[in-house]
Amino acid sequence: RETPATMLDLSAKRVAESWAFEQVEERFSRVPEPVQKRIMFWSFPRSEREICMYSSLGYQSTEGEQDARVPFTRGLHLLQSGAVDRVLQVGFHLSGNVREPGSPGEPEYIYHVSISFDRCKITSVSCGCDNRDLFYCAHVVALSLYRIRHAHQVELRLPISETLSQMNRDQLQKFVQYLISAHHTEVLPTAQRLADEVLLLDSEINLVHGAPDPTAGASIEDANCWHLDEEQIQEQVKQLLSNGGYYGASQQLRSMFGKVREMLRMRDSNGARMLILMTQQFLQDPRLALWRQQGAGMTDKCRQLWDELGALWVCVILSPHCKAEERAGWLQLLGTWDKLDVCPLEEGNYSLDGPSLQTTLGTSPTGPQQGEAEVTATHHTVFGRALQAGALHWKNAHLQRILASDAPSPSLTGSTGGDKPDFDPQGRPLWLGESFPTACARVDTLRAHGYPHKALRLAGAIINTVRLQQRHQLEIYKQQQKELLQKGVTCISNTEGWVGHPLDPVGCLCRALLEACRLREETVSLYPDSSTEKRKAVYQHVPVPGNPGESYLALALEVTLLGLGQQRALPEGLYAQDKVVRNEEQLLTLLEEVDLDDRLVQVLRKQVGLLLEGGPFSGFGEVLFRESVPMHTCARYLFSALLPHDPDLAYRLALRAMRLPVLETSHPAGDLHPHPLDSIVSNRFPRWFILGHLETRQCELASTLLTAAKGDPKWLHAVLASIQQNIHSPALLFKLAQDACKTATPASAPPDTTLLGIALELGLQVMRMTLNTMTWRRREMVRWLVSCATEMGPQALMNIMQNWYSLFTPVEAATIVAVTGTTHTTLLRLQLDTLRREELWTCARTLALQCAMKDPQNCALPALTLCEKNHAAFEAAYQIVLDAAAGGLGHAHLFTVARYMEHRGLPLRAYKLATLALAQLSIASNQDSHPAVNDVLWACSLSLSLGRRELSGIVPLLIRSIHCAPMLSDILRRWTLSAPGLGPLGPRRAAKPLGTDRAPLCQLLDAAVAAYITTSHSRLTHISPRHYGDFIEFLGKARETFLLAPDGHLQFAQFLENIKQTYKGKKKLMLLVRERFG
Repeated sequence: RETPATMLDLSAKRVAESWAFEQVEERFSRVPEPVQKRIMFWSFPRSEREICMYSSLGYQSTEGEQDARVPFTRGLHLLQSGAVDRVLQVGFHLSGNVREPGSPGEPEYIYHVSISFDRCKITSVSCGCDNRDLFYCAHVVALSLYRIRHAHQVELRLPISETLSQMNRDQLQKFVQYLISAHHTEVLPTAQRLADEVLLLDSEINLVHGAPDPTAGASIEDANCWHLDEEQIQEQVKQLLSNGGYYGASQQLRSMFGKVREMLRMRDSNGARMLILMTQQFLQDPRLALWRQQGAGMTDKCRQLWDELGALWVCVILSPHCKAEERAGWLQLLGTWDKLDVCPLEEGNYSLDGPSLQTTLGTSPTGPQQGEAEVTATHHTVFGRALQAGALHWKNAHLQRILASDAPSPSLTGSTGGDKPDFDPQGRPLWLGESFPTACARVDTLRAHGYPHKALRLAGAIINTVRLQQRHQLEIYKQQQKELLQKGVTCISNTEGWVGHPLDPVGCLCRALLEACRLREETVSLYPDSSTEKRKAVYQHVPVPGNPGESYLALALEVTLLGLGQQRALPEGLYAQDKVVRNEEQLLTLLEEVDLDDRLVQVLRKQVGLLLEGGPFSGFGEVLFRESVPMHTCARYLFSALLPHDPDLAYRLALRAMRLPVLETSHPAGDLHPHPLDSIVSNRFPRWFILGHLETRQCELASTLLTAAKGDPKWLHAVLASIQQNIHSPALLFKLAQDACKTATPASAPPDTTLLGIALELGLQVMRMTLNTMTWRRREMVRWLVSCATEMGPQALMNIMQNWYSLFTPVEAATIVAVTGTTHTTLLRLQLDTLRREELWTCARTLALQCAMKDPQNCALPALTLCEKNHAAFEAAYQIVLDAAAGGLGHAHLFTVARYMEHRGLPLRAYKLATLALAQLSIASNQDSHPAVNDVLWACSLSLSLGRRELSGIVPLLIRSIHCAPMLSDILRRWTLSAPGLGPLGPRRAAKPLGTDRAPLCQLLDAAVAAYITTSHSRLTHISPRHYGDFIEFLGKARETFLLAPDGHLQFAQFLENIKQTYKGKKKLMLLVRERFG
């Protein structure tokens, strides 16, 4: 058993906590030495918690990193390894040596540490390691922990001034000389200067009574606060802001905000002091002026930090225990900062004084029409709420009663007067007259300043108030339900949404309530981030005092669901909208940590029922404001949580939440089939910056529903109907179809035909939606649809082939659907008998022929290819090509089909198509490199191989279509080198090649000669000297062609003479002609 503390120790403890030692000396003329020693003994900090707080400032270990770098942990290891020695306390000054092992092969380091303290707070530190950082170094930690844990082993001396007063003159001189001798290199100049000043009778030193003593403790005027290196805080914040683009910088700044909260919770005055220093650096961030000048918004990370800064100032200003002059000083600072041009504005349509909880009790959902509910809020800075909080106080009598007692009695307290009730009909306390976010800010402030029980009491009163408000809203809605349902629209009754609000009111309440229910581990680490693994929080039911039927855990679930389910308008601004999404995710993350037991499931069911019946006050109500925030993410959590316990209720809630009213549009009367993309195109409001994200969340909810409903046809069809009604993005519908198909066809189990059918139906809807808009993903979508139909079976595949007009373009149908649907892999997958296989082939061939008729230019060849094995279908496809040739099918496509026919062994059909192509072709005299040159040469080669009759048939076409002399002469030369075939079916050749003096080549020769003459005159008309050489070469080729005729030599000579006479003015050119040709 411990010995009871003596009266001396008990009184010395109290004095050491609250009195400066100078005050003790002034109060009592003589303080006995034992009393002095006990006061000094108890003046050192007694808790390791503060040491830990100040030795982990601004540091947050990354995930999975050991905490060896944390100074508190390092200091603890040094202490436990016996590294601290020569510890001495002189008055209010502690000193000692700390040894630290060096690197391998190096000696250990010895650091001398000095600590000054006053009233259980460390006021200054000094260490030989020259640490320059926000937090105390490991050596200061080691010495401090040694003093706390081994206080009785530390030698304790009175302040040095007391010792000096006991010495005579000789002893003092010896003391000073020994001190100078021991440290002459450091103190000799200072000692000489002081000696000179003491010897001067009128010096400043001699005018002051006494002398300073660093070991004698603080004076009465000195501020009593822990040592905080202000310069280092400012430097660190400045550096972190300059590295704002890096994730680690934002994390460290958040850690510093967390440290401010930790100081506030311990009621340490440095909390506000540190926040002021940080705010000053935030306002000096050079990026603020740049962003303002450029009119650009700040980055999301920076905006989140400013939000946290503003919320922290609300906590500081609302402090329930600060002095009036302190609050006035803070408000003066905030007012100065608020007027700065660079001070950021709070984004979003949130008013400073939102509707109070009292006024919302009587809110009516009727009133302004749908377009009139726009919120008109003046813009204010991030400090606006803190300045507003300056007008709030804690002196309200009813508020004091709520905070003072777990169960204030209505019979004793009555009402505070006015029209605001203090208790609900069940006698539970209410807190009215303030907006919900402001009331929750009080809870956050109480929790932040170390009043957890008071925070819980106020949180309970707020929840009682919100419950009463909810009941009143339901009563109002029931009275006006018929009118609202007939109108089908509503206005927003709560203009200031709670989720995404800058003060995070729902999160404040939820965290305060959950904290009270969290199971504490038996061994709690002083440094909470020291664990390398993030353990999942474990919660238990903690009864609410005065309300044994309720638990804080159930209240946390209830109020969070109430906030998440609130119908609210989407705020203005990209960041404000993004914050709504992020805050919703944060709240749901908190709820997901809570394991639902039977008691919580009952709360869940009750709240879901109220949300479904909540009318215009609930985001799950029957009527919605057009621009209200969708409930998809919240519904996904509620659906998953409720499904094992009440499937019907889960589906009812989730299906109602599928709505996205901002994308809905009212179609004109009689327009029964609006274009499926019209609603998206016409309603993408510029202010809905996160619309794409919201649509994705809607798709995720739908996917969750489809997966859960697998095997239940009733709910599957209900989900399908909801998807078709509410989702308007083809890309998202396609993703849903893919997900459903994957879920319906597991590798190790038979497929779910209902779900597979729904996947196919969604795919068909996507095909219809994108048929006329064409996206780059269409080919992927078409291939997937064929694959999905194949999984369904042959009938589904044949159905999409038979109804291709409304689903595919002719090219898609002919080249993808018909081909993929009849590949060997598909046929194997379907496992069809011969009759069914032929039925599928017939369907595919019919599809191909229809596509060829619709778009012969692109589909004729695929149709022919597909119909190769069926004579009748092939003939039909060939006839389509012939008909299309008469209708304007281009020569390039005709040549392509003609080459295909030759490849198939049908030369006469190839010849027929080639002649049709030539009839459409026209090659001018200067088009030597026309794209159809190779096709023409191929056609000529084909006709030569078929025989004289075919050759004779093609020559007139060539003469009519080709006016390019080199090309005609090239054809002529090729034909003179080999003999024509004997007929279309025989490969044998005649005995000798054809001559150019007889038909049909003589006509082609005449045409070639005429072309050369015409082209020559055409070129000579506008020829320039730099083209003379080319022209001479051209004449050389012409002579070769002329010489193919029996009288070619004579014809060429006459041609040259004619040129010389006609163009004799071009003397240089004519000279070149004579030199070459005579």
